[in-house]
Amino acid sequence: MLETLRYLVGSAGASGYGSKSTAEQVTENCCDLHSITAIITGATSGIGAETARVLSKRGARLVLPARNLKAAEDARARILSENPDADIIVMGLDLSSLNSVRNFVSEFESLNLPLNLLIDFDPTRAYALSKLAIVLHTKEVAQRLKQMEANVTVNCVHPGVVRTRLTREREGMVTDIAFFLTSKLLKTIPQAAATTCYVATHPALVNATGKYFSDCNEASTSKLGSNSTEAARLWTASEIMVSRGSKAVFDPLTSALDYDRKSNSKKRKE
Repeated sequence: MLETLRYLVGSAGASGYGSKSTAEQVTENCCDLHSITAIITGATSGIGAETARVLSKRGARLVLPARNLKAAEDARARILSENPDADIIVMGLDLSSLNSVRNFVSEFESLNLPLNLLIDFDPTRAYALSKLAIVLHTKEVAQRLKQMEANVTVNCVHPGVVRTRLTREREGMVTDIAFFLTSKLLKTIPQAAATTCYVATHPALVNATGKYFSDCNEASTSKLGSNSTEAARLWTASEIMVSRGSKAVFDPLTSALDYDRKSNSKKRKE
């Protein structure tokens, strides 16, 4: 009950921000982003578009990958109308095609630009499962990067509930009534983009990795979302799915046992 009340009134958490903070507010005092290149998927509308707009306003160079190039060009034009000096590159990318992903990577590398921020807005409609997968994947990637001693951090955010295109596709009387009754719980798009912009730019989080953020503050995940064995199984399955010409069959039990053996071996060496 207390957390719900804090959410409704927008009480600030430890970060100084809360559920009512906007993307512009949380980036007002961020460092200059003119040396930063950010790839933002899903930036043609909704939360992604607002994130792109605000980061561009703070000086970041944007790379907007999209399957629909016209939609991406329209998004670029909207940002340029507000910020004529914005540096925005539109590139083709279909995330449902591994060939398209590989081509995008090759084309981006040919630009000889740094990659400082990669912000991926999940487009899937299978909300609960996709969000759990994102949390697990984030924790596994963060762990592997630590083991590699890579200077890369990875975190995931929950933007909150906002009426974007994903919810509008389910419009109808029942949906409209539900949104009317819960309108006080819904965020505006600028509020929904705040946590992403906060995590991407705030200097206090420069070394934060493997974390989950909500309402611009670090939050706890579900028990399943903190399960390292499930995270390892998901990673193994993902590796098999993206391998070129792989005929391997994913065995979740074997992958989990292998992960435990590697983890125990690493602990003994330490």
